[in-house]
Amino acid sequence: MAKKPKKQSGGTPATVALTQAGTAFTVHAYDHDPAAPSYGEEAAEALGVSPGRVFKTLVAEVDGELTVAVVPVAGSLDLKALAAAVGGKRATMADPAAAERTTGYVRGGISPLGQRKRLRTVLDASALSHPTICVSAGRRGLEVELSAEDLAGLTGAVFAEIGRT
Repeated sequence: MAKKPKKQSGGTPATVALTQAGTAFTVHAYDHDPAAPSYGEEAAEALGVSPGRVFKTLVAEVDGELTVAVVPVAGSLDLKALAAAVGGKRATMADPAAAERTTGYVRGGISPLGQRKRLRTVLDASALSHPTICVSAGRRGLEVELSAEDLAGLTGAVFAEIGRT
């Protein structure tokens, strides 16, 4: 009789993926305020971390294909630069429902790690200027801190200048 695979207990798909990969990371939890106007800026403030080190995960559509963009919360996504980074012509923000359905996460808690379906990922090159960065750990009020290189390795991300300040 075959053994049943062990069910992963605790954590989010993002933290489970990091643990399974043996990647060094730190989890930071904070009390999320549903009235906060910006999830990323709320995280930076709650953690006492520079907004340039906290990155938001955005899902865009590049030439009809969902693509993940990871940019500092202190700025915004340059859609033209994102399209160019993946060899596309046109990028628009993805429908929020499609982003949630495809990644398995809710808006404000989308992590570049542990997504339901692995999507092309572009990480803003500014991430390389920090020893570690923070990204969503898969739910509002939970961030994971790791090196940009480890994040890129686990998601297959390419680095490009896709953020605007």
